[in-house]
Amino acid sequence: MILSDTRILEEIAKGTIVIEPFDRAKLGSNSYDVHLGKYLAMYNDTALDARKHNQITHFEIPEEGYVLQPNILYLGVTMEYTETHAHVPFLEGKSSTGRLGIDIHATAGKGDVGFCNAWTLEISCVQPVRIYAGMPIGQLIYFPVDGEVQNKYNNKEGAKYNGRNMKPVESMMWKNKF
Repeated sequence: MILSDTRILEEIAKGTIVIEPFDRAKLGSNSYDVHLGKYLAMYNDTALDARKHNQITHFEIPEEGYVLQPNILYLGVTMEYTETHAHVPFLEGKSSTGRLGIDIHATAGKGDVGFCNAWTLEISCVQPVRIYAGMPIGQLIYFPVDGEVQNKYNNKEGAKYNGRNMKPVESMMWKNKF
């Protein structure tokens, strides 16, 4: 079951969902539109290593936009900071974004109860496409949780992506033991 616009507004009023900045006009019938933040990042190395801390370089999207190139992974970030304390948030691409050949996440579309941050986007494209800071990039949908959550993400020891980062965050796979 997905929360409706009415239920999303109720949860915002209760403080179980936080979206900053919030604009009522961006609320759909069962989702909330999120926008591309002003920063992108790219990995410094072309070959990445899952056991290594792969470094990234951040850059600001210029006013005239930035042309994404195929076969390159870009990390982006949502303009919106979110908190979800009682629901499972899912980030999906907008159909208009997909119709430009832009994918906004490789595998990380689901958040956890207790996720408190802007969303890092794993952006790729099928052909060159110019993007702009502030453009609609995706939509958040919320699912209720069945049962009590004992270990919310924001209280989880070793949570790697919690905090208030308004720039893209690189993979922290290297912090795992394997």
